[in-house]
Amino acid sequence: TGFVIDGSGNVVTNQHVVRGGSRFQVILSNGEKRDATLVGSDPLSDLAVVRMEGDPPSTVSFGDSDSLQQGQPVLAIGSPLGEFTGTVTSGIISALDRDFPTDVSGSASEGIYTDLIQHDAAINPGNSGGALVDMNGRLVGINTMIYSQSGGSVGIGFAIPSNLVRVYAESAANGRKVERPWIGAKLEAMSHDFAEGLGLNRVAGAV
Repeated sequence: TGFVIDGSGNVVTNQHVVRGGSRFQVILSNGEKRDATLVGSDPLSDLAVVRMEGDPPSTVSFGDSDSLQQGQPVLAIGSPLGEFTGTVTSGIISALDRDFPTDVSGSASEGIYTDLIQHDAAINPGNSGGALVDMNGRLVGINTMIYSQSGGSVGIGFAIPSNLVRVYAESAANGRKVERPWIGAKLEAMSHDFAEGLGLNRVAGAV
């Protein structure tokens, strides 16, 4: 699933939806098919933008995901199981600022996610990349994953906040590459050799 964000036909979806693809096509809600080109893909944020040919019939309006509150009603839009297109399900915001996996030493099927929106609107495989909207129809998130202990479709739904989606989508649509700050640091326990080389009189701490 995906949604159109501007008059140029840029469509936002998940990176894991387009991963491995060489040709792309957008199918509109009325069944019309448009060829599309991948203009940006970022595995760390699990976001991607494809640009379809022709004028879009409509675009989404962005909401402010920072203003979301627990218990707030939301709607999830998508194509569960890849067949039931245009499906809308309802739920509430269950929690905010969720990280997955919760243990950084753990593993996730698609990647490591932070600041996720947890909600209980029913989503299934095929909902990935679909809009999570508030009761005014404004985008507040993009449905991304289901956490299930059984590995099935039934579980806890998570969405990427719209404010992050907006930043990435606008950058990708304008041809800008995502750049992230990083610090190169490595820690080692203090040893006798380290202490002697640094002129320390005791072996304690870390380098």
